[in-house]
Amino acid sequence: MPLPAPQTYSPDGFRPLTFHDAVPGFRDGSDTPRAYLERCLATIAEVEPQVMAFASLNEAGAREAADASAARYKAGAPLSPIDGLPIGVKDLLETRDLPTEMGSAFYKGNRPGRDSALVQALRQAGAVIVGKTVTTELGMSHPGPTRHPFDLRRTPGGSSSGSGAVISARMLPAAIGTQVLGSVIRPASFNANWALKPTQGGINRGERQGFSQSTVGIHAGSAQDMWQIAVEIVKRVGGDPGAPGLYFTREDPPAPVVPRRLAVLETEGWAVAEPKAIAAFEQALDVLRAQGIAILRRGDHPLLEALEQRVMGAMGLATDVCAYESAWSVANMMAKNPDALSESLKARFELGCSVTLAQYRMRLLQREEMRRAQAAMAGEVDGFIGLPACGPTPMPGDTGGSSNRILHTTGNPIMNTASSGLGCPVVTVPRMAVDGLPLGISITTQPHQDERAVAIARWIAEAVPPIMV
Repeated sequence: MPLPAPQTYSPDGFRPLTFHDAVPGFRDGSDTPRAYLERCLATIAEVEPQVMAFASLNEAGAREAADASAARYKAGAPLSPIDGLPIGVKDLLETRDLPTEMGSAFYKGNRPGRDSALVQALRQAGAVIVGKTVTTELGMSHPGPTRHPFDLRRTPGGSSSGSGAVISARMLPAAIGTQVLGSVIRPASFNANWALKPTQGGINRGERQGFSQSTVGIHAGSAQDMWQIAVEIVKRVGGDPGAPGLYFTREDPPAPVVPRRLAVLETEGWAVAEPKAIAAFEQALDVLRAQGIAILRRGDHPLLEALEQRVMGAMGLATDVCAYESAWSVANMMAKNPDALSESLKARFELGCSVTLAQYRMRLLQREEMRRAQAAMAGEVDGFIGLPACGPTPMPGDTGGSSNRILHTTGNPIMNTASSGLGCPVVTVPRMAVDGLPLGISITTQPHQDERAVAIARWIAEAVPPIMV
């Protein structure tokens, strides 16, 4: 059967699912969490066979949780602002009632029987775990089966493939993703999601502590839901061990804030970004200038130029660091069942084995120099603005960003590796389209200024009209 014709995306016309605006209906009895869930499940039944965003579903468990939430609303005692929220969890994170197969044949049938820290927090807040969303193999680059909801010929991005796609397919209002190089921000851009990649360690990763720059992020159909989910998780389980966790001055989403000055952070990805993506972004900058916002480019300020120079090579840095840090765990897999691993993962393993301790230390020093260069800009601008992807989502098999046998076929992460290495918060704002496909705008701030990043991003969403190129 031929695939349906691609849909044309419009930033103004697309309406993702949202949750916060359904809550008043739960409180006055005109709607219920169970009815909301059933609408989600109906869409899943219709769309999932083609999109393939879920690694597993737990409809019975979700209905039970939604009924319990409905009873709490009826009694006037919801557990939190996200009580009753249907949500997907990336299949890298453990869940007690669903498999955790991590997109890998090696872990087929793996059922740890326990919840990751953030999953515990979601349940405690009354959220409804609907299923596990597809990830690339071990959250790296070998793709899973998920297709892009707007164009089934294309990838939804990775590694948070399913988490991005469930939002653009209107199957769920929110999902959990993770990022080491660009796995939250890039698929969010591809799928017209709001997304938060928090400050390094801002949301507790639970058992996922193996990478020094891995973070948990939130995909959602609205900034309000995105922020509220992050807050409710951190209130209960904090950030990573040794990290202070996400800071917030109030629990409800921050109001939009007008920035005085924004710096364009091009990164090494600018050289390979698609011309139409750059043209759309430049239009957005023109809109901001017309509203009195000072926009700094790298030639305008020596400290910004120094930062741009420091983040050149962030892609290679991240590749080396992650390969080194994962080599020991992949070695165990290689010893047990090498046939279950992709050639791309084996190539990463070989790279990790070749990186010496001295080289790893050098890479960490380079990363610290990047962070110091960003910190030097703290008093100069309110934040940074940039492209979260080189362009709209590519076709499967596109090898942009690949290096030898380490393949990136879910989109080039080069636009994201700088902010991942910097460990700073990034928010994706869905305001642009290129060739009828989504493209976001990214807002980045200094570490621990996640709330500011969200506030600026919310203003950007109001100030920048839909841009279609």
